[in-house]
Amino acid sequence: MEKRTPYIKLWNALASDKSMIFLAGPRQAGKTTLAQIISRSFTNNLYFNWDIAQHRIRFFENPTFFESVKRKDSSTPLVIFDEIHKYKDWKNYLKGAYDQFHDKYQFLVSGSGRLDIYQKGGDSLAGRYFLFHLWPFTLAELGKQQTTIDAFLDDPLQISMEHAGEFKEIWEGLSELSGFPEPYLSGRKTTYRRWSNTYSKQLIREDIRDLSGVKSIGDIETLYLLLPSKTGSPLSVMSLANDLQVSYNSVRNWLSIFERFFLVFSISPWTVKITRAIQKERKVYLWDAPSIKEPAARFENMVACELKRAVTAWQDMGYGQFSLHFVKNKEQQEVDFLLTHDREPFLLIETKLSSTQPSNALKKFQNALNIPAVQLINKGDGFQVLSNGKQSLLIAPACQWLARLP
Repeated sequence: MEKRTPYIKLWNALASDKSMIFLAGPRQAGKTTLAQIISRSFTNNLYFNWDIAQHRIRFFENPTFFESVKRKDSSTPLVIFDEIHKYKDWKNYLKGAYDQFHDKYQFLVSGSGRLDIYQKGGDSLAGRYFLFHLWPFTLAELGKQQTTIDAFLDDPLQISMEHAGEFKEIWEGLSELSGFPEPYLSGRKTTYRRWSNTYSKQLIREDIRDLSGVKSIGDIETLYLLLPSKTGSPLSVMSLANDLQVSYNSVRNWLSIFERFFLVFSISPWTVKITRAIQKERKVYLWDAPSIKEPAARFENMVACELKRAVTAWQDMGYGQFSLHFVKNKEQQEVDFLLTHDREPFLLIETKLSSTQPSNALKKFQNALNIPAVQLINKGDGFQVLSNGKQSLLIAPACQWLARLP
C-alpha cells in the first residue's frame, strides 16, 4: 500500500502552525486512509465519521464528545472529523470547537465535498484552519523523483531519462486503471471497469443529491457521461444545454457542482499578451481519465491531472499563488496548458501523442510570452532541447518530465 508520503509531509508542515487542518479531495481518493496513517503518529487520537450512525448519535448526545478520548499520556490528542460537512451546521460547530479547544487538541477535518464552500456565504472560518488537498495517485507521487519547487522554478525544463522503464509502467497503469487507489492498486482492468461503472453514479445519487438538492438526477448523470467526449476542447455550455434540452444556467450549475465534489476540474483561458485570445469558455477535465476513449484526449487529461495536483500542492504549501490555464486565440491556435506563478506566466506545455516537431502554436505563444515551453509526447526514449528565439523548447516523454514535478 502506498504511504502517500508527500501528503504526510504536507500535513506535518501545516499542522506545525495551525491546530485545525482541512483535508479535501475526491471521494475514494484515500482521505480516510491518510487520516488513519496520520493518526498513528499521535499517542492519543479519536476518529469520528458522520456516515456512521453510532458516531452521529454520540455527537448529538454530547457535541464535545471528543473530550472523553482515552489518553495514554499527556501529549496533544488528534481528533479526526470525517465527512462532517454533511451536518447542516458544520461550519458553526467547527468554529466553536476551534475557538474553545484549539490549544488543547489537534483537529483534522476531511471530506469529499468542497470544504471551502463556506467562502460563498455563511459564517467564515477564516484564520482558524489551513486547507490541503489529497488527489488520486499521480506519476510524480508514485515515481518518487520529485525535485524541489525552487529548482523547478529556476529550470522547469530539467529532465532525466533515468528509471525510464519504471516511469513508463506507472504511466501505463494510470492510463488504464486511473489514479484512484482501489482500481490502481488492484492492477486489474476488470476491477477498474467495475469501479468506474459505479463511482460517478454513487457520488451523484448520494453525495450530490443529498447535499446540493439537485432533483434532475437523470439529466445530471447524462451530463457527466457526455463530458469524456468533450475533453481537450473549450466547453460550450450552450451546446450541452441544447443536447440535454435544459437551460443554460442548469448546465452551468451542474458543472459547478461536479467541481465542488471533485468529479471534474476546469481551467480558464489566459488572455494577457495574447492577441485575439478567447476569454469565456473553459476546458473541463475528469479525475477518472481512463473513461476517456479518444487516445489524444485521454493523454491530455492525464497531463492535466498531474499539473492540477502540482499547482494545488504548491499553493497548499504556501509557495505562492499558482494557477493552471490554457491559451487559445480566435484563429483556433491553442496551447494546452500554461502555468503561472503570482499571476505571471512561467511555462507553456503542449501535449502530442507522438509528434516530435514543435507545434506552430506553441512556438507562436512562446514568442508572445517569452517563457520556456515543453511539448510532451506519450512515448519516446529520449528528449530534445530546441531554440525558439531567445527561449528554449523541450520535447520529451511525458512520463519522464512529469515524474520530476515537485
